[in-house]
Order: sequence, then C-alpha cells, then structure tokens
Amino acid sequence: MQAMYLMVAAVVGMQHPVVPPVVVPARAHAQPVLEALNALDALGALDALNALEGLNVLDALDALDAVGPWDSAPLQDEQDPTDSLWRGARRAFNRGDYASAGKLYADLARRYPDATRAGDALYWAAFALYKNDDLVRARSLLFTQQERYAKAATLRDGYALLARIQTALAKQGDSEAAAWLTEHAQPVEPARGCPDEDDEDDVRVAALNGLLQMDATNALPILKKVLAKRDGCSAGLRRKAVFIVSQKHGGETEDILLDVARNDPDSEVRQQAVFWLSQVGSDRAVTALDSILRSATDPELQDKAIFALSQIHNARAAQILRDYATNERASDEAREKAIFWLGQQRSPENAAFLRGLYAKVTGEDLKEKVIFSLSQMGGADNGRWLMDIALNEREPVEMRKKALFWAGQTGGNLEQLVGLYDRMQDQEMKEQLIFVYSQRHEAAALDQLIRIAKTEQNKELRKKAIFWLGQSHDPRAAQVLLEIINP
Repeated sequence: MQAMYLMVAAVVGMQHPVVPPVVVPARAHAQPVLEALNALDALGALDALNALEGLNVLDALDALDAVGPWDSAPLQDEQDPTDSLWRGARRAFNRGDYASAGKLYADLARRYPDATRAGDALYWAAFALYKNDDLVRARSLLFTQQERYAKAATLRDGYALLARIQTALAKQGDSEAAAWLTEHAQPVEPARGCPDEDDEDDVRVAALNGLLQMDATNALPILKKVLAKRDGCSAGLRRKAVFIVSQKHGGETEDILLDVARNDPDSEVRQQAVFWLSQVGSDRAVTALDSILRSATDPELQDKAIFALSQIHNARAAQILRDYATNERASDEAREKAIFWLGQQRSPENAAFLRGLYAKVTGEDLKEKVIFSLSQMGGADNGRWLMDIALNEREPVEMRKKALFWAGQTGGNLEQLVGLYDRMQDQEMKEQLIFVYSQRHEAAALDQLIRIAKTEQNKELRKKAIFWLGQSHDPRAAQVLLEIINP
C-alpha cells in the first residue's frame, strides 16, 4: 500500500502539481507580495497618485505621441464631407507631421463649422500646433473651441492643453499668458454646493503649476490662499496644491507643509503634507514628524509619518523609528511598520537593534516582522541569527519555521542547511527543511531531496520529498521518480 501511494505521488507530482498541506508556512509564498503591499500602503503611493490627478492630463498629452491621437468624434460614413479631412489629419499626426495635421484639422473646422467634429478638430489642430511650437496660434484655436463648442468631447482636455501653452508663453514673457495663469490659479467660492472637482480643479491646478514654474514669488501666495481654505468642497484642490508646493524647494515650502500637516481639517490633506515632508528632510521636518507620530490618533497619518521618517536618511530620524518600534503604548500595527522600514534602511545600527528587539517583543506578528526585516537586510550576521532562531528549541515552532524559511530564501549556507536535517527532531521543522531544499537551485539541495525520497523512514516526510522532486525539471529527479515507480 505504501509503495502504491509513493508511485501515485511521484506521477501526480510530475504531471499535475498540487501543493501538499503543512509543508509551506502560512503565507510563505505570498509573504514577499504582502510585504510589498504593506510598503506601498505605508508609502502612500495611491495618495500620491491622487495628488497628481490634476496634472496627469497634461502628461497624457505627451504620452499620446507614442500611440497617435485618440479622436472622440465617431467615424462618419464615406459620404460625410469631413471624413477625408479627418482621416488625412489623423494619418499626418500619427506619423509626426504636425504642420500638415494642424492645417488639415483647422481646415475642417473652418470649412465645416457646424459639423459634429468641428469642436474636436480645433483641439487636435491646437495640439498639433503646440507640438510644432506654434503656441500663439494654438492658443487662439483653443479660445475658439471654448467660445463656440461648449459640448465638444475634448473641451476639458482643451483647458488642460491651454494651461500648458499659457505656461510656455508666460516663460517667454507673454503678459497675456501670465495674466491668464494668475486669474485661473485663484481659488473661487462656489456659488451653490460643491463644484465638480474634476471639471474645475484640473484647470486651476494646471494654472497653479504653470505659475509656480514661471514665477514662484507670485504663485506661493496664491497656493497659501488655496491651502488656507477650510471648507469640504476645496479638500480635493488642497490635496493637489500640497503636491505643487512640495515640488518647490525652500524654507517657505517647509513652512507651508508643516502648517498643513498640523492644521488642515481634512485627514487626506494632512497625510499628503506629511508624505511630502519626507522630501524636505530638515531638522524642523524631523521634529514635526516625530510630534505627529507620537500625538496623532489617525492610524493612516501615523503610517505616513513613519514612512516619511524612513525616507530621511539621518541618525535622528532612524533613532525616532527605533524608539517607536519599542514603544509598547503604540499599536502593534504601527510598530510593525516602523520595524519594516528599519529593515529597508539596512544599516548596521538597525540590524543590531532589530536582533535585540526580537527578544523583547511578545506578539507573534511583531516577532515575524523582525524576522522578515532582518532577512531583507542580508549579511552574514543576520543569516547566522536566523539560523540560531531556527535551531533554538525554546522558540515557538512557527517562529523557527519562519526563520528557517527566510534563511533559505536569502541564500543561507546550504551546507549548514543540509546538515540540519539529521539533527532536527521535530517533524514540522523537517517538513520545512524539505520545502527549503526545494526552493534552492544548487545540486546539493536536489541531492538532499533525493536522499530523503529514497531513505527516509517517515512515510509523510518521504512523500513530501517525492512531491517536491516532482516539481523539479532536473533529469536526475525524473530518473529517481522512475526508480521509485519501478523498483
């Protein structure tokens, strides 16, 4: 009966891989992915994308060059008089002939002003002229689109393009363009209810960004006015304004971000300010982040403060994170984040601290996070420490298994790992070792699996080794399985 089971296990392992129970520690394969997601969560990447939301339409304009223009107007039948002009303009644009494309799109709008495509043709004509550095004519066409074609599908894109054109002209000394940027950057009071954030804020954010590039002295007071607003309707605009401020380095930028981080009523706006303080990195920023970390009650704000401190590479910021990781009054979740980011810095001080911290914490999740962080640092000292945990029979078996797993994943000494098998008394640890061998690509690891598959007296352990041999593409593994099937 046992021989029959081994034959089946070998064939199944080679042809239809399935994961056997118990071998892999909980979330072993998923762990790196989960850690990466935790990193993104702490990083606030999604929030950073929200901050860029008002600007990405501008970047999309350049991205279109790679794929050609997307035209929102429906294709017409062959008898539509605008069809040949539209197709010709699109072909010219796609091959980078912006002069011809601009002329054809403009001709369509001029000759057929009442056509469905006329408003969109003006946008594409302006875009082609912009790409050809004919900024004044491009601006004129966009003004015409706004005046005559309020229902054009490309109207919002036209406003974003106009902001970019006005920025370029303002840099060249065009007073009309500078006045437009200043006017459209100003915060406004909604007449009734909240405006559609996407409709109005994108243009204002683009104007603010252009004004900051052209004349920071005039832009910063306007940005301050935007950030001084406290109503719920302006929260989205304030988030985008924080991003724009963060792109301008200097003492005034630091003052603005610190004020927003401490005082803005909207949690997401405060989080954005804390996130961008990581790029400032001054002593004042570190002090403020320390205060926020210790006093904030919002877990997401604490996460942003932890991440921001992890990005400031000086001794004081690192010490604040180490102190927080030992703070038993803090939540385990926040302490885990601090431990994670300490592991990403990979300094000898952080490694020594984490090795000492392991014995002081009691929660399994905290211990697991320490093990993972040390495994990510690498180095001989950390590798030996992981093996010591794996061998320590006074440690909980789950912690020993995790330490063993990460020791194997991070290139631990294979000779030592192979020698452990016969010394181990615990069956769960032996199962874990078999899995570790299966994840290594050295010949010695396969030799050990073959030895276990052939000679191990424990049926369950032998089955596990046979299963993992079945996952190998090495011809030696296939030969061993055939020998087991046909003794």
